Amino acid sequence: MNEQRKSDHIRINLEEDVNFKQLTTGLENYHFLHQALPEINLAQVDTSISIFGKKLKIPLLISSMTGGTAQARQLNLILAEAAELNGIAMGLGSQRAAIEDDTLTNTFQVREVAPTTVLLANLGAVQLNYKYTPHDCQRAVNMIEADALILHFNAIQESMQPEGNTNFSHLLDKIEQVCRVLSVPVIAKEVGWGFTEDTVRALVNVGVAAIDVAGAGGTSWSQVEMYRAQNIVQQRVAATFIDWGIPTSEAILAAKRAHPDMPIIASGGIRNGLDIAKCIALGATMGGIARPFLKAAVKSLADVLEEIQIINMELRIAMFGIGVDSIETLQHTHRLIKH
Repeated sequence: MNEQRKSDHIRINLEEDVNFKQLTTGLENYHFLHQALPEINLAQVDTSISIFGKKLKIPLLISSMTGGTAQARQLNLILAEAAELNGIAMGLGSQRAAIEDDTLTNTFQVREVAPTTVLLANLGAVQLNYKYTPHDCQRAVNMIEADALILHFNAIQESMQPEGNTNFSHLLDKIEQVCRVLSVPVIAKEVGWGFTEDTVRALVNVGVAAIDVAGAGGTSWSQVEMYRAQNIVQQRVAATFIDWGIPTSEAILAAKRAHPDMPIIASGGIRNGLDIAKCIALGATMGGIARPFLKAAVKSLADVLEEIQIINMELRIAMFGIGVDSIETLQHTHRLIKH
Protein backbone atom coordinates (compact mmCIF):
# COMPACT_ATOMS: atom_id res chain seq x y z
CA MET A 1 0.00 0.00 0.00
CA ASN A 2 2.82 2.36 0.95
CA GLU A 3 4.67 1.66 -2.31
CA GLN A 4 1.49 2.27 -4.32
CA ARG A 5 0.97 5.60 -2.51
CA LYS A 6 4.54 6.68 -3.37
CA SER A 7 4.01 5.78 -7.04
CA ASP A 8 0.67 7.61 -7.08
CA HIS A 9 2.27 10.75 -5.63
CA ILE A 10 4.99 10.83 -8.31
CA ARG A 11 2.51 10.22 -11.12
CA ILE A 12 -0.04 12.80 -9.92
CA ASN A 13 2.63 15.48 -9.43
CA LEU A 14 3.88 14.91 -12.96
CA GLU A 15 0.52 14.61 -14.74
CA GLU A 16 -2.12 16.64 -12.91
CA ASP A 17 -2.68 20.28 -12.01
CA VAL A 18 -2.02 20.22 -8.27
CA ASN A 19 -1.36 23.92 -7.75
CA PHE A 20 -3.29 26.13 -5.35
CA LYS A 21 -6.18 27.79 -7.22
CA GLN A 22 -6.14 31.34 -5.76
CA LEU A 23 -3.78 31.33 -2.79
CA THR A 24 -0.24 32.28 -3.84
CA THR A 25 3.19 32.39 -2.21
CA GLY A 26 2.80 36.15 -1.83
CA LEU A 27 6.22 36.67 -3.43
CA GLU A 28 4.58 38.41 -6.38
CA ASN A 29 3.73 41.25 -3.98
CA TYR A 30 7.44 42.06 -3.56
CA HIS A 31 9.90 43.57 -6.00
CA PHE A 32 13.50 44.68 -5.84
CA LEU A 33 14.49 48.30 -6.38
CA HIS A 34 16.74 48.11 -9.41
CA GLN A 35 20.24 49.50 -8.90
CA ALA A 36 21.38 51.01 -12.22
CA LEU A 37 24.92 51.37 -10.86
CA PRO A 38 25.55 48.19 -8.85
CA GLU A 39 29.20 49.13 -8.11
CA ILE A 40 30.12 45.43 -8.05
CA ASN A 41 31.41 42.92 -10.59
CA LEU A 42 28.92 40.16 -11.49
CA ALA A 43 31.83 37.70 -11.60
CA GLN A 44 32.50 38.45 -7.92
CA VAL A 45 28.94 37.72 -6.68
CA ASP A 46 29.34 34.98 -4.05
CA THR A 47 26.28 32.79 -3.45
CA SER A 48 27.93 30.38 -0.99
CA ILE A 49 26.57 29.72 2.51
CA SER A 50 27.50 27.47 5.43
CA ILE A 51 24.80 25.27 6.95
CA PHE A 52 24.92 22.16 9.18
CA GLY A 53 28.71 22.38 9.27
CA LYS A 54 29.16 22.27 5.51
CA LYS A 55 29.56 24.83 2.74
CA LEU A 56 27.12 25.07 -0.17
CA LYS A 57 28.03 26.89 -3.38
CA ILE A 58 24.41 27.89 -3.98
CA PRO A 59 21.77 28.45 -1.22
CA LEU A 60 19.53 25.82 -2.78
CA LEU A 61 17.90 22.63 -1.51
CA ILE A 62 16.41 19.94 -3.72
CA SER A 63 13.42 19.48 -1.42
CA SER A 64 12.31 16.09 -0.15
CA MET A 65 10.21 14.20 -2.64
CA THR A 66 10.42 10.47 -2.87
CA GLY A 67 11.80 7.05 -2.02
CA GLY A 68 10.54 3.52 -1.46
CA THR A 69 10.15 2.43 -5.10
CA ALA A 70 12.48 1.43 -7.93
CA GLN A 71 11.55 4.58 -9.88
CA ALA A 72 12.22 6.67 -6.77
CA ARG A 73 15.71 5.17 -6.43
CA GLN A 74 16.62 6.23 -9.97
CA LEU A 75 15.23 9.74 -9.43
CA ASN A 76 17.06 10.11 -6.11
CA LEU A 77 20.40 9.05 -7.61
CA ILE A 78 20.02 11.57 -10.45
CA LEU A 79 19.05 14.37 -8.06
CA ALA A 80 21.87 13.54 -5.65
CA GLU A 81 24.50 13.50 -8.39
CA ALA A 82 23.27 16.90 -9.59
CA ALA A 83 23.38 18.22 -6.00
CA GLU A 84 26.97 17.04 -5.57
CA LEU A 85 28.13 18.49 -8.90
CA ASN A 86 26.67 21.91 -8.04
CA GLY A 87 27.34 22.13 -4.31
CA ILE A 88 23.68 22.28 -3.27
CA ALA A 89 21.72 20.36 -0.60
CA MET A 90 19.25 17.52 -1.04
CA GLY A 91 16.44 16.17 1.11
CA LEU A 92 15.20 12.59 0.77
CA GLY A 93 11.54 11.63 0.80
CA SER A 94 9.93 10.16 3.93
CA GLN A 95 11.97 7.10 5.00
CA ARG A 96 9.10 5.47 6.82
CA ALA A 97 8.82 2.85 4.07
CA ALA A 98 12.43 1.76 4.63
CA ILE A 99 12.14 1.83 8.44
CA GLU A 100 9.28 -0.66 8.09
CA ASP A 101 10.81 -2.71 5.24
CA ASP A 102 14.59 -2.67 5.12
CA THR A 103 14.63 -4.07 1.57
CA LEU A 104 13.69 -0.52 0.50
CA THR A 105 16.67 1.22 2.14
CA ASN A 106 18.66 1.38 -1.09
CA THR A 107 15.96 3.56 -2.70
CA PHE A 108 17.07 6.34 -0.30
CA GLN A 109 20.83 5.71 -0.21
CA VAL A 110 22.62 8.25 -2.39
CA ARG A 111 25.85 9.02 -0.48
CA GLU A 112 27.81 7.04 -3.11
CA VAL A 113 27.07 9.75 -5.70
CA ALA A 114 26.96 12.65 -3.23
CA PRO A 115 29.90 12.14 -0.85
CA THR A 116 30.33 15.75 0.28
CA THR A 117 27.03 17.58 -0.02
CA VAL A 118 24.39 18.22 2.65
CA LEU A 119 21.90 15.34 2.76
CA LEU A 120 18.74 15.51 4.86
CA ALA A 121 16.99 12.45 6.29
CA ASN A 122 13.21 12.62 6.62
CA LEU A 123 10.41 11.16 8.75
CA GLY A 124 6.88 12.29 9.56
CA ALA A 125 6.70 13.90 13.01
CA VAL A 126 3.33 12.23 13.59
CA GLN A 127 5.02 8.80 13.48
CA LEU A 128 6.33 9.56 16.98
CA ASN A 129 2.72 8.92 18.06
CA TYR A 130 2.67 5.63 16.14
CA LYS A 131 5.41 3.68 17.96
CA TYR A 132 8.39 5.49 16.38
CA THR A 133 11.18 6.34 18.82
CA PRO A 134 14.30 8.53 18.78
CA HIS A 135 16.13 5.29 17.87
CA ASP A 136 14.06 5.05 14.65
CA CYS A 137 14.96 8.67 13.87
CA GLN A 138 18.64 7.82 14.34
CA ARG A 139 18.18 4.81 12.03
CA ALA A 140 16.85 7.13 9.32
CA VAL A 141 19.90 9.38 9.76
CA ASN A 142 22.35 6.45 9.71
CA MET A 143 20.63 4.88 6.71
CA ILE A 144 21.64 7.74 4.42
CA GLU A 145 24.57 9.18 6.41
CA ALA A 146 22.55 12.39 6.79
CA ASP A 147 23.76 15.78 8.01
CA ALA A 148 20.38 16.60 9.61
CA LEU A 149 16.93 15.08 10.08
CA ILE A 150 13.74 16.60 8.72
CA LEU A 151 10.64 15.94 10.82
CA HIS A 152 7.79 16.84 8.48
CA PHE A 153 4.38 18.10 9.56
CA ASN A 154 1.53 17.19 7.23
CA ALA A 155 -1.64 17.21 9.33
CA ILE A 156 -3.94 18.29 6.50
CA GLN A 157 -2.52 15.70 4.10
CA GLU A 158 -2.90 12.90 6.65
CA SER A 159 -6.50 13.99 7.29
CA MET A 160 -7.23 13.60 3.57
CA GLN A 161 -5.88 10.04 3.37
CA PRO A 162 -8.21 7.16 4.21
CA GLU A 163 -5.13 5.46 5.70
CA GLY A 164 -3.85 8.69 7.28
CA ASN A 165 -2.19 9.01 10.70
CA THR A 166 -4.08 11.83 12.36
CA ASN A 167 -3.15 11.66 16.05
CA PHE A 168 -1.02 14.81 16.33
CA SER A 169 -1.60 15.19 20.09
CA HIS A 170 1.26 15.71 22.60
CA LEU A 171 3.99 15.64 19.94
CA LEU A 172 6.15 18.46 21.33
CA ASP A 173 7.51 16.36 24.22
CA LYS A 174 8.43 13.56 21.82
CA ILE A 175 10.09 15.99 19.41
CA GLU A 176 12.11 17.31 22.35
CA GLN A 177 13.34 13.77 23.11
CA VAL A 178 14.46 13.33 19.51
CA CYS A 179 16.28 16.69 19.49
CA ARG A 180 18.02 15.78 22.74
CA VAL A 181 19.45 12.41 21.69
CA LEU A 182 19.88 12.62 17.91
CA SER A 183 23.45 12.87 16.58
CA VAL A 184 22.51 15.58 14.04
CA PRO A 185 20.32 18.74 14.05
CA VAL A 186 16.55 18.48 13.58
CA ILE A 187 14.70 20.52 10.96
CA ALA A 188 10.94 21.04 11.28
CA LYS A 189 9.31 21.14 7.84
CA GLU A 190 5.74 21.70 6.73
CA VAL A 191 4.75 20.20 3.37
CA GLY A 192 2.93 23.14 1.82
CA TRP A 193 0.78 24.84 4.44
CA GLY A 194 3.36 26.90 6.36
CA PHE A 195 4.07 27.67 10.03
CA THR A 196 2.89 30.49 12.27
CA GLU A 197 5.20 32.42 14.59
CA ASP A 198 3.94 30.71 17.76
CA THR A 199 4.41 27.23 16.28
CA VAL A 200 7.97 28.05 15.22
CA ARG A 201 8.70 29.38 18.70
CA ALA A 202 7.31 26.22 20.33
CA LEU A 203 9.43 24.00 18.06
CA VAL A 204 12.62 26.00 18.67
CA ASN A 205 11.95 25.87 22.42
CA VAL A 206 12.09 22.05 22.35
CA GLY A 207 15.36 21.97 20.41
CA VAL A 208 14.54 22.20 16.70
CA ALA A 209 17.60 23.73 14.98
CA ALA A 210 16.09 24.97 11.70
CA ILE A 211 12.72 25.53 10.04
CA ASP A 212 11.67 24.72 6.48
CA VAL A 213 8.58 26.91 6.21
CA ALA A 214 7.12 25.04 3.18
CA GLY A 215 4.37 27.58 2.79
CA ALA A 216 1.28 27.67 0.60
CA GLY A 217 1.28 28.71 -3.03
CA GLY A 218 3.01 25.83 -4.79
CA THR A 219 1.93 22.19 -4.82
CA SER A 220 -1.25 21.61 -2.82
CA TRP A 221 -1.11 18.17 -1.24
CA SER A 222 -4.85 18.25 -0.60
CA GLN A 223 -5.14 18.40 -4.41
CA VAL A 224 -2.71 15.50 -4.79
CA GLU A 225 -4.88 13.49 -2.39
CA MET A 226 -7.98 14.58 -4.30
CA TYR A 227 -6.62 12.79 -7.37
CA ARG A 228 -5.98 9.70 -5.23
CA ALA A 229 -9.47 9.81 -3.69
CA GLN A 230 -11.53 6.67 -4.16
CA ASN A 231 -14.97 8.19 -3.75
CA ILE A 232 -16.91 11.44 -4.12
CA VAL A 233 -16.83 12.20 -0.36
CA GLN A 234 -13.02 12.16 -0.26
CA GLN A 235 -12.83 14.17 -3.49
CA ARG A 236 -15.19 16.91 -2.33
CA VAL A 237 -13.55 17.25 1.07
CA ALA A 238 -10.08 17.50 -0.50
CA ALA A 239 -11.29 20.06 -3.06
CA THR A 240 -12.62 22.31 -0.27
CA PHE A 241 -9.11 22.73 1.14
CA ILE A 242 -7.40 23.72 -2.12
CA ASP A 243 -6.58 27.22 -0.85
CA TRP A 244 -5.80 26.39 2.78
CA GLY A 245 -2.50 27.49 4.29
CA ILE A 246 -0.06 30.29 5.11
CA PRO A 247 1.63 31.83 2.04
CA THR A 248 5.37 31.18 1.85
CA SER A 249 6.32 34.86 2.16
CA GLU A 250 4.25 35.24 5.35
CA ALA A 251 5.67 32.02 6.80
CA ILE A 252 9.26 33.26 6.27
CA LEU A 253 8.47 36.51 8.09
CA ALA A 254 6.78 34.58 10.91
CA ALA A 255 9.79 32.29 11.35
CA LYS A 256 12.14 35.28 11.27
CA ARG A 257 10.14 37.02 14.00
CA ALA A 258 10.11 33.86 16.11
CA HIS A 259 13.86 33.35 15.95
CA PRO A 260 15.95 35.89 13.96
CA ASP A 261 19.19 33.88 14.07
CA MET A 262 17.91 30.43 13.12
CA PRO A 263 18.46 28.91 9.65
CA ILE A 264 15.25 29.24 7.64
CA ILE A 265 14.67 27.22 4.48
CA ALA A 266 12.14 28.87 2.18
CA SER A 267 10.06 26.39 0.19
CA GLY A 268 6.53 26.13 -1.11
CA GLY A 269 5.97 27.41 -4.65
CA ILE A 270 9.58 28.57 -5.19
CA ARG A 271 10.07 28.33 -8.93
CA ASN A 272 13.21 30.31 -9.86
CA GLY A 273 16.28 32.12 -8.62
CA LEU A 274 14.47 35.45 -8.34
CA ASP A 275 12.00 33.81 -5.92
CA ILE A 276 14.95 32.57 -3.86
CA ALA A 277 16.51 36.06 -3.84
CA LYS A 278 13.23 37.51 -2.53
CA CYS A 279 12.98 34.81 0.15
CA ILE A 280 16.54 35.47 1.33
CA ALA A 281 15.85 39.22 1.40
CA LEU A 282 12.80 38.44 3.59
CA GLY A 283 15.06 36.58 6.01
CA ALA A 284 15.55 33.03 4.70
CA THR A 285 18.93 31.30 4.57
CA MET A 286 18.25 29.30 1.42
CA GLY A 287 15.49 28.19 -0.93
CA GLY A 288 14.00 24.74 -1.47
CA ILE A 289 12.49 23.56 -4.75
CA ALA A 290 10.76 20.23 -5.42
CA ARG A 291 8.39 19.84 -8.35
CA PRO A 292 10.52 21.48 -11.09
CA PHE A 293 13.37 19.13 -10.12
CA LEU A 294 11.07 16.10 -10.17
CA LYS A 295 9.96 16.99 -13.70
CA ALA A 296 13.59 17.45 -14.79
CA ALA A 297 14.85 14.24 -13.13
CA VAL A 298 12.26 12.14 -14.95
CA LYS A 299 13.90 13.31 -18.20
CA SER A 300 17.65 13.16 -17.42
CA LEU A 301 20.57 14.29 -15.28
CA ALA A 302 21.34 16.91 -17.94
CA ASP A 303 17.88 18.42 -17.47
CA VAL A 304 18.39 18.69 -13.70
CA LEU A 305 21.82 20.30 -14.20
CA GLU A 306 20.28 22.80 -16.62
CA GLU A 307 17.53 23.65 -14.11
CA ILE A 308 20.15 24.33 -11.41
CA GLN A 309 22.22 26.44 -13.82
CA ILE A 310 19.20 28.59 -14.67
CA ILE A 311 18.22 29.05 -11.00
CA ASN A 312 21.80 29.97 -10.08
CA MET A 313 22.07 32.53 -12.90
CA GLU A 314 18.73 34.09 -11.93
CA LEU A 315 19.82 34.40 -8.29
CA ARG A 316 23.20 35.90 -9.20
CA ILE A 317 21.67 38.42 -11.60
CA ALA A 318 19.05 39.43 -9.01
CA MET A 319 21.87 40.06 -6.52
CA PHE A 320 23.88 41.96 -9.11
CA GLY A 321 20.80 43.99 -10.04
CA ILE A 322 20.55 45.40 -6.50
CA GLY A 323 24.29 45.67 -5.93
CA VAL A 324 24.82 42.94 -3.30
CA ASP A 325 27.71 40.50 -3.61
CA SER A 326 27.01 38.00 -0.80
CA ILE A 327 24.08 36.10 0.68
CA GLU A 328 24.61 37.78 4.05
CA THR A 329 24.32 41.21 2.42
CA LEU A 330 21.20 40.07 0.56
CA GLN A 331 19.63 39.01 3.89
CA HIS A 332 19.97 42.60 5.13
CA THR A 333 19.10 44.51 1.96
CA HIS A 334 16.63 47.39 2.05
CA ARG A 335 15.95 47.05 -1.65
CA LEU A 336 13.03 44.60 -1.38
CA ILE A 337 9.79 46.58 -1.50
CA LYS A 338 6.23 45.37 -0.92
CA HIS A 339 3.64 46.71 -3.40
